[in-house]
Amino acid sequence: MHPALRAALDDRGYTTLTPVQTAVLDPALGGRDLLVSAQTGSGKTLGFGLAIAPTLLGDDDTFGPAATPLAVVIAPTRELALQVKRELGWLFAKAGAVIASCVGGMDMRDERRALERGAHIVAATPGRLRDHITRGSIDLAAVRAVVLDEADEMLDLGFREELEFILGEVPAERQTLLFSATVPPAIAALAKGYQKDAERIVARSETPQHNDIEYRAMMVADRDVDNAVINTLRFHEAPNALVFANTRAMVNRLAARLSNRGFNAVALSGELSQTERSHALQAMRDGRAQVCVATDVAARGIDLPRLDLVVHAELPSNQETLLHRSGRTGRAGRKGVSALIVTPRTRKKAERLLGWAKVKAEWGNAPSAAEVRAMDEERLLSDPTWQEPATEAEQDSVARLLEAFSPEQVAAGYLRLLHTLRAPPEELADLDAKPEPRKEFGPATWFAVSGGRDAGAEPRRLLPMLCKAGGLSKDDIGAIRVQKDRSYVQIRDAAVAGFLATVGESMVLEKGARLTQLDTAPDLASKGPGPRRDAPAGDKPYRAKTPAARGPKPHRKRDDEKGPRRKDATDRAPSETDTTAKPKRKPKGPPPPKGKPDSKKNRARAAGSAFTKGPGKAGAQKRKPKGAKPGGGRS
Repeated sequence: MHPALRAALDDRGYTTLTPVQTAVLDPALGGRDLLVSAQTGSGKTLGFGLAIAPTLLGDDDTFGPAATPLAVVIAPTRELALQVKRELGWLFAKAGAVIASCVGGMDMRDERRALERGAHIVAATPGRLRDHITRGSIDLAAVRAVVLDEADEMLDLGFREELEFILGEVPAERQTLLFSATVPPAIAALAKGYQKDAERIVARSETPQHNDIEYRAMMVADRDVDNAVINTLRFHEAPNALVFANTRAMVNRLAARLSNRGFNAVALSGELSQTERSHALQAMRDGRAQVCVATDVAARGIDLPRLDLVVHAELPSNQETLLHRSGRTGRAGRKGVSALIVTPRTRKKAERLLGWAKVKAEWGNAPSAAEVRAMDEERLLSDPTWQEPATEAEQDSVARLLEAFSPEQVAAGYLRLLHTLRAPPEELADLDAKPEPRKEFGPATWFAVSGGRDAGAEPRRLLPMLCKAGGLSKDDIGAIRVQKDRSYVQIRDAAVAGFLATVGESMVLEKGARLTQLDTAPDLASKGPGPRRDAPAGDKPYRAKTPAARGPKPHRKRDDEKGPRRKDATDRAPSETDTTAKPKRKPKGPPPPKGKPDSKKNRARAAGSAFTKGPGKAGAQKRKPKGAKPGGGRS
């Protein structure tokens, strides 16, 4: 290893290298093309920095004056490219390297001026680097090494054309390093076309994948996804947390929900400008924000310090995305938690993703409100502050508190004030709880209300009418049965006296609906849209819906059969066949209501019942004629 790089690693406290870093430092691979696949968080950035150092420096201890670039590192996203710039900056600092960046969203004029001043290494995104090449603001003639970081992701994002263009512009004699989490056929074809005798390296860790990450699959009801995210954040109280969603709309909605609940949250999605994204990440790094809600593309390459929690508010589409999301935590020897929010309808998908990713998760329910409060108290009692004696400045305040309140009051007040400083947890539905059996309504009295289906009566109209008129709550009202011409209501016996006193002796509800107390339960044996069993003989009988139930249709006699023949046009009244007769004038009055002309709702509206809007006793109001306003002239 080059002395300048070893000194930089010693300053950073590196004592051992990861398997991928050790593999690329093999002296037998010096200067060769490499096709490297390694798991997320394995130290690939530092690995390819160490791999290209011999090609760039040779036998020199330091770089010469900065001119045209000697190496180009291409990454799929702005954040990853800027992270590469930071990592290579401290790695090659003692060697005197100048690192420049060319990423989308930044001022292209500033990048052009930086390239004119000279740079040894350029970290770039594919689209912006191609723009600089076509505009002639970057010269790649002296490039000795090209690195494609997260190559599989760049192909997934549609950058194949840009990559082929860039690789066609660099010298043919170069070292090409291709780093990818997986090597699908598209990556293999790219390597075959643009690498020469590439050495295939599969870096496997001595420990299982994501050994420092604890996976938890938490079951919640469909309606409790947002509440489960809130409780998970509250339960862990991580210094930094990353919440993943699949769409920009979900990111914005969830970030707004968390902000309203008292979390310092920022959103990160592709619709934000580079300045907005940089401000959001800086807020996470300096502690002004603790929660970042992001999409998969926006979170590519994010490396936040003290990121101990990753929450999958929505499950990813494949296992590679799951591993990449989770790999944002558990880095550099730190432990992390990856929590999947799983609903009953997404459980099978979660099981498949975990199986394909070859990681084991602990299944359970999301933290309940009681569990969050218990964890708050546990953190409170384990705080080392309790073991420190009161300072001189605190003695007077402590004495006043103990003089004014008992120790129990001081402790209770402290707990209450502590809870007000944090977002309260949400109550979640218990998936294991069985539905409680329906309770009996108890002793009740039946009342009859004038007006039934024909008057437009419905339970949703009767319930508020009775509550308002009789001072009842919805719990005081039991069954509501709407019949053809009247309705029956069941009222709890304990509330009957107050109900009658509030209604008054007139027993009249809204718009003239009359109330009658019954001595016994009504006869509700007759159901359905037809008349009651005791209906008058003139009412039409109920007719079955199916033809089989109705029986055969009555036979209609033909004209040649015996019996009275049908009337034809000549037998009709003259007014029906006389085309010369003047048409009847339309009757005056308000226009007929919309809908079916003889529907029950229209008949009830015309009658002005208590359950529908209509003219009532006063009759319909006359419409104002259109045209000129009174007084003449135009307004």
